[in-house]
Amino acid sequence: MFEDIQDRVVVVTGGARGLGYSIASGFAKVGAAVGLIDLLPQVEESAARLASEYGVKTASATADVTDSESVASAFAGLRESLGTPDVLVTAAGIAHWKDSADVTADEWQKMFSVNLNGSFFACQEFAKPLLASGQKGSVILISSMSGFIVNRPQNQTSYNASKAAVSQMGASLAVEWASRGIRVNAIAPGYFLSEMTRQFIEANPELKRQWIDGIPAGRMGEPEDLHGLAIFLASESASYLTGQTIIIDGGYTLI
Repeated sequence: MFEDIQDRVVVVTGGARGLGYSIASGFAKVGAAVGLIDLLPQVEESAARLASEYGVKTASATADVTDSESVASAFAGLRESLGTPDVLVTAAGIAHWKDSADVTADEWQKMFSVNLNGSFFACQEFAKPLLASGQKGSVILISSMSGFIVNRPQNQTSYNASKAAVSQMGASLAVEWASRGIRVNAIAPGYFLSEMTRQFIEANPELKRQWIDGIPAGRMGEPEDLHGLAIFLASESASYLTGQTIIIDGGYTLI
């Protein structure tokens, strides 16, 4: 199953570390070529690690996803190295926890610049050559369950709003591009144990207990729990699925 993924060229923004790198490794494990885009200089090392561990072709590009020209340059470089990508995962994102009355205008703008604008610019550069050639493609946006609920006890209005916007953007692009062969879906993770989250809950064990108490599955998600869903959405097995945001949260949003 999913043998067609071996022929894919997958680009992951925010791929140097965290959930982005983990999802990229899931694709590499099943034989896809992988291109990583990230602002962090370690993106080159991350791409080399994937190539070494899984024996697949990889490439990397350093780019600021909030800068459309930087994103365009990154995609041009990856196309030269790997060929035209036909799968995009937009994992570049930021979050903060702050009372809304204290959020500055710059902080609000940055949240949307990275989470929403960055995803849109990546979608544009991914789609342009596919639309021109008539080639099929699959976009997988990384949204959040926070786009559908209000998490507690953390105050994250700007983050919640930006992720809701990502899902709506995905639905809009899906309708616009459906007849031209590009599917657009989103994954909305719940509480996942990324590297940054692990560090945070180690310093705040009471918050970890509160979160887990609200998850029917009784645990937080592991990054690997996203692999199967991402690979499915990229594959021909999901050829009739578009415009959806799929929440993967161990049942947290159900209660």
